[in-house]
Amino acid sequence: MIITVTLNPAIDKTVEVDNCTINSVNRVSSVKLDAGGKGINVSKVVKSLNGESITLGALAGRTGEFIKNYLDSEEIKNDFIFVNGETRTNIKIVDKVKGTNTDINEPGNSISEDDVKKIKENIFNNTKKDDILVLSGSVPQGVEKNIYELWIKEAKELGVKTILDADGELLKQGILAGPYLIKPNIHELEKLFDVKIDGINQVISLCKSIFDYGVNFIAVSLGSDGALFMNREKTIYAHGIKVKVESTVGAGDSMVAALAFALDKGYSFERSVTLSVAAATAGVMTEGTTAGKLCDILNIEKQVVCEYL
Repeated sequence: MIITVTLNPAIDKTVEVDNCTINSVNRVSSVKLDAGGKGINVSKVVKSLNGESITLGALAGRTGEFIKNYLDSEEIKNDFIFVNGETRTNIKIVDKVKGTNTDINEPGNSISEDDVKKIKENIFNNTKKDDILVLSGSVPQGVEKNIYELWIKEAKELGVKTILDADGELLKQGILAGPYLIKPNIHELEKLFDVKIDGINQVISLCKSIFDYGVNFIAVSLGSDGALFMNREKTIYAHGIKVKVESTVGAGDSMVAALAFALDKGYSFERSVTLSVAAATAGVMTEGTTAGKLCDILNIEKQVVCEYL
């Protein structure tokens, strides 16, 4: 079973604005509302892959009810606790004329220490040995930056494999607990080491030092240039695939979902690479944070070019 955790969920409101101009009135050509947040996005793609997951975390208010109803209607298993306040709404501006994707994200609803305890109890009540626990995304106000580190340590004691997809201090402190897999993008990796990365060899060198903390698998997404995948024995550079981009939102989550699915199914390192690149590519071909279709993912997977480094 794959368990995804979203501490800071959101309604993702994707608006298309042709030739968006600052300091001017812009007309919206289309609007799409999705249940969002990184863990929720992962569960969407797991379902598209015909996998099984349960998505957990905290919801609040009318926007929280929208997300709950959305997940139920999509038959995505979920068990969120409801807290005071209102779940955030994030705006994604897609300009097809300029070829840009702009995110305007709210900070999120604050939650109490008692809420965090309830979420933790819910996570570990739903988790057992050999499960895959995906901890991803930002945390709301009132939550300490070492939260993922603490939960990774506890999960490992139960024989649970953890996947960490976070930024800044959440990533930095989470790595200290030795999650099984991490998936930073190139910008998050630069921030982690406080350097400007110059080339794939530097990415490899930086990632090798992360293995010292007990991490087993590292996937670094490189945007349109593809992705780099490393375990303790192999390094693969998967070249990017040119497709028509509808939205880049959730592409990283699609990669995480495929990696979690592959890990749950016991796929080889190579199959994990090709499936995750295909899922991410299929994801950018869809509007908003809609999961790529299984048929598209499997077709794209045949096109993935891998290079051993």
